[in-house]
Amino acid sequence: MKPNKMIGRFGVDLNTGSFLGDTRIRLLEAIELCGSISQAAKEVPLSYKAAWDAVDAMNNLAEQPLVERAVGGRNGGGTQVTDYGRRVIAAFRAMETEYQHALDRVAASLAKPDVKDPLALQRLMRSVSVSTSARNQFVGPVTTLRAGEVTYEVGIRFDGRNEIVAQISAEGAEQMRLNIGRELHAWVNSSAVILVTDDSVRLSARNQLWGEVQRIHQGPVAVDVVLALPAGRTVSAIITRDALDELGLKEGSRACAVFKASSVMLCTFE
Repeated sequence: MKPNKMIGRFGVDLNTGSFLGDTRIRLLEAIELCGSISQAAKEVPLSYKAAWDAVDAMNNLAEQPLVERAVGGRNGGGTQVTDYGRRVIAAFRAMETEYQHALDRVAASLAKPDVKDPLALQRLMRSVSVSTSARNQFVGPVTTLRAGEVTYEVGIRFDGRNEIVAQISAEGAEQMRLNIGRELHAWVNSSAVILVTDDSVRLSARNQLWGEVQRIHQGPVAVDVVLALPAGRTVSAIITRDALDELGLKEGSRACAVFKASSVMLCTFE
């Protein structure tokens, strides 16, 4: 009987949390092969919604979009991996191979009789990941920092056009050692986002992100609406079916995602 082989689960972070893993890479490869996210989701397999959620997360965290919608063409459009996305896939697979080679060498050293505590070494090798239920995840440097008596107002530029403003306690700002230029991860629950379509409405909420409805996923009670922002990022909102009807939203509609600064949670990874 052959001895058990240590198989590594390779993943890539952006110093701000989980970015790429085997499932997401296989999804990108399937999109490249099929030219359709619905077909790619079946290949992985993932649900159609989970596949789009993964694509949105990758596009929001990457410097450039990895996947984009193709318009026109022989098949009337679809979904395609960008040149940048292809480079990411190639880099991931190359690093994955090297990672497994390194793991094989470590496994061989652990089998030597002079290693006194191999289990302790294995525990040190395990990767630690952070997951969150927040659908909206943005990454960027601190561009504004205003101190109040009790709270801090933190502005994060997540692309060349949009900024997210968060409000956190002075104690939290001190613990995170905030300063201009420090890269932060901003999380916003979809349920904290409201949608408006009238640009003449005056709102007190600091965060107002205008975009176009990219897709609508309707459930029995709630509706998940995803807006595509001008720079290629997306933002998701959970609204009621009644609200969807009242706003008259459909794919291509212009709308604004609105959420309070207090609804933004900040995170930094050392």
